[in-house]
Amino acid sequence: MYSTNSFLVFVMQLASDLVSSPTIVERGSIAYLNPAIGGGSMLENAGDGYGEPLNVIISGLSSPAVLKYRGAINYARAIGFSEECFNLHSGGFMSANLGDGNGWVNQTIELRQDYGNAGIGTCLESLIGGNHFRIFVQNGTAADSGALFLAVSQEEPLNENHDIIPDGYDIGRNSLVAAAVGKSHYGGIKYTTTAKNITGLLAPGDDRINHGIAQDGIVTLLTVTID
Repeated sequence: MYSTNSFLVFVMQLASDLVSSPTIVERGSIAYLNPAIGGGSMLENAGDGYGEPLNVIISGLSSPAVLKYRGAINYARAIGFSEECFNLHSGGFMSANLGDGNGWVNQTIELRQDYGNAGIGTCLESLIGGNHFRIFVQNGTAADSGALFLAVSQEEPLNENHDIIPDGYDIGRNSLVAAAVGKSHYGGIKYTTTAKNITGLLAPGDDRINHGIAQDGIVTLLTVTID
């Protein structure tokens, strides 16, 4: 039988353990976890203290195949994006901390608008500009939601160094969402996508935003189901 002091020590230790233990989010149980809860950020690291907004999330409640590497690429092709021209990446890799216990991790892949041709269309995007996005996966031991966080933006052509166009973060997000919502298909796989706008994850404005381009603070959550 516990004495009063022993019981108080037990309760205090239990409370301490609950506070200090990582938040465990199992795959398939939640759409996403707010990165800020785990010390992360909704801005990817673009260098010099600036970031680009993670303005689209593909829900962890989507069909599991969509959240896998090849599955995400196939879905991207269904909505008008593909791998970079000849799989060549110019420039650096950006990183993000999704608050899942993995810390800052480089992008999984960068995908570009393919102008209707998944084979060579992204070469055209590299020349004349267009929409593109980077994928980061929330899969650490503290938050294994499986959600895909996308940094989407519309960029200038090559002769403008692929800088982001004015209002390019919001324009890029809206363009991707418009292409995604509803029915799409690629490689014999059919998808249905629904969208929900979320506020409160990103602060609107241009504070710490790369290129000083303001954005409206909206993050769009996509739930993708394989039909």
